[in-house]
Amino acid sequence: MSYLGRDARGDSLLERGILGVGERLGLLAGVVLAVSAFTGWYSGPGQGVKVSVTGWDSGYPGKLVFFIGIATVLVVVVREVGVTLPAAFPESLITIALGALATILILVRVFSIPDDFFFAGRGVGIWISLVAAISVIVAGLLEASEEL
Repeated sequence: MSYLGRDARGDSLLERGILGVGERLGLLAGVVLAVSAFTGWYSGPGQGVKVSVTGWDSGYPGKLVFFIGIATVLVVVVREVGVTLPAAFPESLITIALGALATILILVRVFSIPDDFFFAGRGVGIWISLVAAISVIVAGLLEASEEL
């Protein structure tokens, strides 16, 4: 295999079904987004210990972020299995929409800490989730550029 994106027969790697940059980033960002729902979105002092609240435990937005991450991975897997969606719904558009929805949900939790966690500040997990959600949008844009 050469570094120019062609194999020994001269076929394009994208034509042979190997994931492009957008699909690889979408797969990675989707997995990170799903896993980040179980990281500490909020942390603060407790009674003698430091308390951390995961995104899953922070309410519906945290749960939706998990399922959006799974849906992003499924979009890539469905494409690789060979299922084609209607032309009105290209995979890149679905990926961008999922990333935008996840970004909005996470930004809501960044700016509005639930009242149950008044003692806590933002943890590193919420920032990981935000970067992953933005990466899903970037992956969708890269997929769109590969489709053209």
